[in-house]
Amino acid sequence: MKIESLRRLRGPNVYLSRPATVARLHLGDLTGVETTDVTGFTERLLRALPGLAEHHCAAGTPGGFVSRLRGGTYFGHVAEHVGIELSQLIGRDVTFGRTVGTGVDGVYDVITECPVDESPESPVPGALLAAAIDLVVRVAAGAGPSTAQLAGPLAGLAALAEREATGPSTRSIIEAARRRGIPVERFDDLSLVRLGWGHRRRMAWAAMTDRTSALGVDIAGDKHVTRRLLDEAGIPVAPGGAAGTGDEAVRILELLGGPVVVKPRNGRHGRAVALHLTTADQVRAAFAAVGGEAVVERQLDGRDYRVLVVAGEVVAAAERVAAHVVGDGQATITELVERVNADPRRGAGHSRVLTRIVVDDAVRRVLARDGRTPESVLARGEVAGLRDTANLSTGGTGRDVTDQVHPDVTRICRRVAALLGLDIAGIDLRLPDVGAPVPPAGAATGAGVIEVNAVPGLRMHLAPVEGRSRDVGDAIVRAMFPGGSDGRIPAVAITGTNGKTTVTRLIAHLLSGSGLRTGTATSDGVTIDGRVVQIADATGPRSAQMVLGDPQVEVAVLETARGGLLRRGLGYDWTDVGVITNITADHLGQDGLTSVEDLAHVKAVVAERVRDGGTLVLNADDPWVRSLADRPRVRADRKRLIWFSLDPQNPVLAEHLSRGGAAYLLHDGWLVQATGARRTPLMRLADVPGAYGGAALHVAANTLAAIAAARALGARPENLADRLGEFDPAADNPGRGTLFRLGDVSLYVDYAHNPAALATTLRTLHRLWGPERCVAAVTLPGDRRDDLLAASAQVLADGLTRVVLYEDEESRGRAPGEVAALVEREMRARRPRLTAVSADGFRAAVTGALDLAAPGEVVLVIYESWGPLRSFLAGLGAVPAGGMPVPAGSAPLPPAAPQVSRQLTGIPIY
Repeated sequence: MKIESLRRLRGPNVYLSRPATVARLHLGDLTGVETTDVTGFTERLLRALPGLAEHHCAAGTPGGFVSRLRGGTYFGHVAEHVGIELSQLIGRDVTFGRTVGTGVDGVYDVITECPVDESPESPVPGALLAAAIDLVVRVAAGAGPSTAQLAGPLAGLAALAEREATGPSTRSIIEAARRRGIPVERFDDLSLVRLGWGHRRRMAWAAMTDRTSALGVDIAGDKHVTRRLLDEAGIPVAPGGAAGTGDEAVRILELLGGPVVVKPRNGRHGRAVALHLTTADQVRAAFAAVGGEAVVERQLDGRDYRVLVVAGEVVAAAERVAAHVVGDGQATITELVERVNADPRRGAGHSRVLTRIVVDDAVRRVLARDGRTPESVLARGEVAGLRDTANLSTGGTGRDVTDQVHPDVTRICRRVAALLGLDIAGIDLRLPDVGAPVPPAGAATGAGVIEVNAVPGLRMHLAPVEGRSRDVGDAIVRAMFPGGSDGRIPAVAITGTNGKTTVTRLIAHLLSGSGLRTGTATSDGVTIDGRVVQIADATGPRSAQMVLGDPQVEVAVLETARGGLLRRGLGYDWTDVGVITNITADHLGQDGLTSVEDLAHVKAVVAERVRDGGTLVLNADDPWVRSLADRPRVRADRKRLIWFSLDPQNPVLAEHLSRGGAAYLLHDGWLVQATGARRTPLMRLADVPGAYGGAALHVAANTLAAIAAARALGARPENLADRLGEFDPAADNPGRGTLFRLGDVSLYVDYAHNPAALATTLRTLHRLWGPERCVAAVTLPGDRRDDLLAASAQVLADGLTRVVLYEDEESRGRAPGEVAALVEREMRARRPRLTAVSADGFRAAVTGALDLAAPGEVVLVIYESWGPLRSFLAGLGAVPAGGMPVPAGSAPLPPAAPQVSRQLTGIPIY
């Protein structure tokens, strides 16, 4: 049994609304074997992992999975449940799993939930499943380990998961943001997170935000500059100075008198900080340990306090207690440290709310100063300090004192943060009592500010050893998003089989006319505020995140295709508007899709992820789209449903309008907005750019869908007609029904590549030129199933008498010439007298089609890649025609009396 591939679904997907991992699993020797075929398997597995007895499986109650084991189930299913159980045992709380067949014997897809903030590149899911496979194979072979024997591997998996997880500070900010409904995206495996979208987007790296002053960070990082700046402002601080040599450090000691503190000028986390120094030798040794410039300060009396200031307000305060142990009269200090470190709240570094104590040279020096060693036994109740500094990173703890902070302390801390220009600051003070007034600077009271921390740790406030936990993550989020803002910008997602790109571009065009800076992702690339920033198939989650993460964008318009959704999930959690254009046979045989019903299930994710109170725009003329409104998770009662239709008598439309609903429809040649019994004409279809006088009915459907979405996002109805009139298909929607003129021949360029799209395109050309005056240069993608290619070929044969066939440069798994041969064979079977020739590449195909065309005729060009084709046409001298084409030597065919070949009349228009 082995893992063939592993991919991460980073957002909502067809399986669940949270991230998941999909592993392609090959059962190998266990193919066709069930658990009941292996004697004693179930009992050995339950001995190793008794927690499996609580798994529900499909039964919905504890013990369901055990029943499946004893009744006989395949080993891919077993690996799924073992992986989930191992995840639970290391504290990675996931519960969802599913195993589905791929259509190949012994090959399954194992889907398991991932923690929502786990890095998309995390190795943890793969490591867990690999460990699960290893365990299952060993148990099947009769050598299953005991629970005790699993301890080592589980510890390794737990350590890996802990390294990959966010730290407590970052996690508190993420959790606070999610409670507010603010979108959160973690960057790689770092503590860098993006909060919100577009121009409302903010970023945080632990307790540093994108508004944190770089100057303030640098000042706080230089302890000498900080002390001087605060001293000059009248803040009580410890007297001292900077030392570049050991001699300078000793001179400061002689000036101040002992005891003094020596610390790195630019140190962090209490490293190389030495306290209680009274002699020159001690100061020289401490300076040498610093390894660079140092600060020497008089050691202030009192207790250590940390006060957290966020956006000018004190939000938390804690007394910090240095690492220590308390004796029991029997255990050595080393043994007492081991007991303290057994606290599950303690971990390595900053991964948990407390840090493990390490018995190192610094601890030994502190112990030696008090006449102790790590092997000393403390009397019952005797306390042994292990560190001079109270940093949590060296094993210290915190006690919440927020409610005890005196107004004087609050005033000083607010001034300190303002003086350094820090939006978030952790201010360390030595005071006799945080609840007492602080004498002014110069009063020689031995109290004051000892340090200022930019990017302060939040752990002592989130989980104090004593006292109330403070939700400082929420305080930071409130400061970043004042007024209850959720950090979102309006967003619309568009999916379907055909028309997605056109509808996306139309929506963006209409919204930009309202003065909004739009970000758009389509199958041709990403556009920000009207400028193309990336040329690619940008219909997946990464492209969506590119748009949503751009600080210029005020509204996001996202084409969302099947491929990206299935392979990587959605790139967003919710949208305000979802549009489903149509659902027809395409891409079947890919990604496990075998039927149009499967396609509808995938497209439904976009409908399901429209927020409560948002708007769902659906095609009333498409039966599969209509079916989405009945899905439980679409919940039309919680979303505003808007239909669009080319048939004003559509019964779904009629019923919806009778209940006072809203719809957009084509009626008597007009695009009409309907609400209940009210009808508002918006624009004549004949005047819509790209509709070619009304012959291109699919343009009406696309435009109605776009208008519905734009209106839902606030576009004003009185501006729609003017804005639509400004839409230039050749420039704003290139390659989708784009008309060129080359001498006395027209070229109609489109991306149609499935039966429904080809039928729609040919219907348009027949209305304009007639069925006998059309020539075509056609390519079809090789990754379509044979029956879909055959159906496309039959549509072409019904609508054309002269065709030049060529193949995509990317064969998509097909042998050279295979697709063209299949298409030609199917076309000739449908129309034996067809004129069909093959060409090598699109250049030869277009040239050949032009040779077959007579003056006044049209050449349909179906392409693979728009850029190279557009350059080639420009080189030939072809120019955008625009408007209503006029065949040479004849009057234009009136749209009211279209000529349509009989063979096409049964094909639905989309």
